[in-house]
Order: sequence, then structure tokens, then C-alpha cells
Amino acid sequence: MSSILDTLPKIPLAEWVDDAMKWLTTTFRTGFDFIKINGKWLMESTSDLLMAIPPVVFILLMVLLAFFASRKKLGLPTFTLVGLLLVYNQGLWPQLMDTFNLILYASILSIIIGIPTGILMAKSETAEKIIKPTLDFMQTMPAFVYLIPAVAFFGIGLVPGVFASIIFALPPTVRMTNLGIRQVPHELVEAADSYGSTGTQKLFKVELPLAKSTIMAGINQTVMLALSMVVTASMIGADGLGRNVLSALQRAQAGTGFVAGISLVILAIILDRLTQSLDRKKQ
Repeated sequence: MSSILDTLPKIPLAEWVDDAMKWLTTTFRTGFDFIKINGKWLMESTSDLLMAIPPVVFILLMVLLAFFASRKKLGLPTFTLVGLLLVYNQGLWPQLMDTFNLILYASILSIIIGIPTGILMAKSETAEKIIKPTLDFMQTMPAFVYLIPAVAFFGIGLVPGVFASIIFALPPTVRMTNLGIRQVPHELVEAADSYGSTGTQKLFKVELPLAKSTIMAGINQTVMLALSMVVTASMIGADGLGRNVLSALQRAQAGTGFVAGISLVILAIILDRLTQSLDRKKQ
């Protein structure tokens, strides 16, 4: 026995989305091609630059960075040295550089977009009501779905991989920037107003410095989410360790997949500790 719900006409939601995608792809084809061509050139140039640096030099630079970022403690520098040497020993250095390249661009672009958007949300209730549901949608939608528009707009390769990673990794920076600014004590904001501070002065000299810890926590999460997209982005042609993991999965090569996965874990721990140390205050 059919219910009354079965008599209702089906909403052509899939057709609407397909039509919207076709319209966007056709209307903005010139802009998408411009981003694809120049983005591919920029990322390939960065990859070539990273590969031109001798691995020993790169490892030493990362160890020094870890040493000073950890306030001259030996834990993180030792892990960085041993971890990167292990990746090099396993013959995965080129893939590590490609992965680092993807994470670098996805994280930087997410931060550039996310912090101003978070500031806008903190300053405008209307903007928050519009942007917040959008962030909820971005965070709850399965990551694989982002590959569909990425391929439709930019084809396959690193550029669509970065595009999908930005969509997935952007929300934490936006949310934490908004939260950090809103948590600034009203007394301090009122004191800045009483001294005649402009909106720009109040933002850069009072609100952002006091919200730094919260914003940095969001940036840390963004970097980690961008890293978690590496394997997913490899499905649309992005180079790096994710492609090794995907290949090992397809061929049921447990050892190869384990080595590539360990390399990703090493990179994740190093980036996580480095981004956390940026907000660590001197005792």
C-alpha cells in the first residue's frame, strides 16, 4: 500500500545541480582556465624549487626551525631529523615535497580567505547568519563530493586538489577567528573606543592580538585538515604521498601503504608541532 508521500512529485534536485554546474563551467570557463594554467605553473615552479634544495640542506633547515620553535628543546628537532631521514631512506622524498607543496598552498589560501571572512562574521551579525550555515555545509559534506566540482572546474592535477582541500580545510580558521574576536573583553574594546581608536586601529591593535591564540588554533586545524585531504586529492591526479597510499590500496600492498602512511604521519606531527609553537609564549 503506497503512502501519500509516494504521490508527491519528485523534486528534480539532481537536475538543478547539474544545470547549475554546467552554467558555472560554461560562464566562467575563461576564469577557471586562467586559474588552472597559472596555478599549475606556480605550483610546479614551487615543486621544482623544493626539489632543487638538497635533501640534507632541507632537513637541516627544518631541524633548526624545530629547534628554535620548540624554545631550544631537543624533542621536536630530534624527531624531525629522524623522521625526515627515514622518509628519505625509503625513497619517498620527491613525494614528500609534492605533498608539502599541496599543503602549503591549500593552507596559505585557506588562511588568506578564512581570517578576513572570520573578521567579517565577528563584525556583522547578518554576515554570520549567512556564512555560518555555509560553513556547516562545508564541514558535514563528505570530502569526496568536493572532487566533483574541482574536476569540473579545473580538470585533474594539483590545482583541483588544492581547490578541494581549501573547501574542506577552510571552516576552522573562519570559525576560530570569529570566536576569538567575539571573546575579546568588551571593557577593552570600550577602552579603545574611549581613546578615539578607529575601527582599523581597534582591530589590529586590540582585537586581533588578544584573539591570536584562538586564531592560531584554527590555523593549526586547517593545516591538519589540508593534510588529511592528501589521499583524497590523489584520486583526481594530485601528486604526493597520497598517490602512494592510493596505489597501495588498489594493489593490496600493505608494506608500501604502511611506509607512505608513516611518512604522512611524520609530516603531520612536524607541521602540527610547528604551528602550535607559533602561539607558545616565552616563559
